[in-house]
Amino acid sequence: MLTILLLIPFLGALVISVLPSDESGRNRSLALLTLAVQCVVSFALLIPFQASETGQQLVDSVPWLPVVGLDFSLGVDGLSLPLVLMNAVLCLVAALASRSVENRSRLYFSLILVISGAVNGAFLAQNLLLFFIFYELELIPLWLLIAIWGGANRAYASTKFLIITAVSGVLILGAFLGIALVTGTADFGVSPILAGQMSLVTQLVLMGALLIGFGIKIPLFPFHTWLPDAHTEASTPVSVLLAGVLLKLGTYGLLRFCLGLFPEAWSYAAPWLAGWAAISVLYGSLAAIAQTDMKRMVAYSSVGHMGYVLLAAAAATPMAIMGALFQMVSHGLISAVLFLAVGVVYERTGTRDLNVLRGLLNPQRGLPLTGTLMIIGVMASAGIPGMAGFISEFLIFKGSFEPFPLATLLSMIGSGLTAVYFLLLVNRAFFGRLATASGGTPNPSILSKVSFGQQIPGLSMSVLILILGLAPHLLVGLSQAATTQLSELAALVPSGGLA
Repeated sequence: MLTILLLIPFLGALVISVLPSDESGRNRSLALLTLAVQCVVSFALLIPFQASETGQQLVDSVPWLPVVGLDFSLGVDGLSLPLVLMNAVLCLVAALASRSVENRSRLYFSLILVISGAVNGAFLAQNLLLFFIFYELELIPLWLLIAIWGGANRAYASTKFLIITAVSGVLILGAFLGIALVTGTADFGVSPILAGQMSLVTQLVLMGALLIGFGIKIPLFPFHTWLPDAHTEASTPVSVLLAGVLLKLGTYGLLRFCLGLFPEAWSYAAPWLAGWAAISVLYGSLAAIAQTDMKRMVAYSSVGHMGYVLLAAAAATPMAIMGALFQMVSHGLISAVLFLAVGVVYERTGTRDLNVLRGLLNPQRGLPLTGTLMIIGVMASAGIPGMAGFISEFLIFKGSFEPFPLATLLSMIGSGLTAVYFLLLVNRAFFGRLATASGGTPNPSILSKVSFGQQIPGLSMSVLILILGLAPHLLVGLSQAATTQLSELAALVPSGGLA
């Protein structure tokens, strides 16, 4: 079943790429059909999946290249399944939002499908080298999506992204080869046991390489510099993929490999990691406040919100790890809403400058539904109760406070700053008197209405944010056994589940 799921997007990309003509409507329809089938198969995994089990389930394993320790081995557990589901949903949303792609649409939709398949492969892989292959497979397609369909400075942004994230791959590959050399296996299901045979220094060196590699991908301060430029130049659907899906490869690697393979070294470094998390949260929040470009503000917010995941991983309590997974899912949905709303504003007004935009919530001449979706995204990101963002932050802060009170308090200040910069965004762009052409800003007469079909992606993400905020047990029940087991590896606190 997992192999079928993995093949669906790759086969769809192959079909689209060999079509004789480049008709954008047909290519988009085929991509949507492929991603819809992938979404159905992904959610069908919930039927045989047993949430109470902690090990890998639905395992597919075939010897591939045993000489180099590479097996084609797939599996899913409570840590990876929610991310597989999120990948299916957000890739479908990105394709739905790709209405305006006319140039080289065959290549465009093929690349989106390849990225979707590569991310699935990374989340499902049970072999270190197989994970690395899928981890790197999404790099070139994303680079092309930014370089070809990006903004005016797309060449600079895409090259910067390619170079910096390639360094991430080199560090991760080096660490994986080191693990395979020392332990004699590349199957990470048994590597935690064998890692106990390493000296603490060896564990710290290998874990440090992974930590920096995944820290670049997340990204954490000071490895974040590629992210704002990439988001600024990327099209709206690509930004949805970048923030909603691809950054989660970094946080998944942080939990699965850094914590999961080196619990002793992780426990030793945890206080320093908590401090790093607090710095990243505060830096991302303060940098977001300083922005006047709506998209750069949302991009910097990701730096801060991904810092919460590092804080939770450093604390490694059952509640904190559950909060980290909840944060990955909620951030994917919330960032999708925010970037989709920003994309509509830019398409209708021609600017994202907060010093220019005014009154877009005007019900007669503005963008009232887009403004409403933006407010929902802002409230969720700021941790308003009843929404997914509140659940994830509550779990993280409550689970992290006892082991690291100072870092948690500093991160809570960063959460408060989230409300500050997003309120600045909403107040400047959506409230007040609608801008006029005489003021050097967009003429309200050219703010054409946004069709309901164009708002479906944002509306669907908003509904999911509210569902997870009001019924968090849907995700907690699915993943609690797996996250609790991961927490127990670090041995920082007595074992136990969520209260």
